[in-house]
Amino acid sequence: MTIAIGAQAPSFELPDTDGASWMPQAAGAPVTVIVFTCNHCPYALAWHDRIASAARDYAQRGVRFLAINANDADRYPRDSIDAMRERVASEDWPMPYLHDASQEVARAYDAKTTPDVFVLDSTGRLRYRGAPDADHDDPGQNAVWLRDALDAVLAGHEPARAETKPVGCSIKWKS
Repeated sequence: MTIAIGAQAPSFELPDTDGASWMPQAAGAPVTVIVFTCNHCPYALAWHDRIASAARDYAQRGVRFLAINANDADRYPRDSIDAMRERVASEDWPMPYLHDASQEVARAYDAKTTPDVFVLDSTGRLRYRGAPDADHDDPGQNAVWLRDALDAVLAGHEPARAETKPVGCSIKWKS
């Protein structure tokens, strides 16, 4: 079931690469961005720096970013929790990288691709869902769709573009 724009997003609790637990709702956070991503998909890798840049740029405004990897690590070892830990240790991650081993959170959000971006307002309602911008091959796009959605929600408005088609590799579901 797809979450409709304006609907309450599912709650969850997932561990990050250090074992700390995270939930989408946080006291005082005006916006939470949830990004389903992974270690091996060329689309996720192409958009990663733009998403990380947005996380850094909006941190001062209280926006939380949570990256979630839900891929089947048995079939895709590069998406294992150990590989996630190695990646976080070797790169500058401005957001926690959460592991959805059961894939329950990805299913609850009806995540389709890596990446698939969800912007939640302070009440946990979905305000944007889709791709970070129009072209994974064009870093100059700078996650403009995501940034536009964040600016609108932070200003108390509905995003002009509330939903776009998520583009990327499919979530690698367990058999």
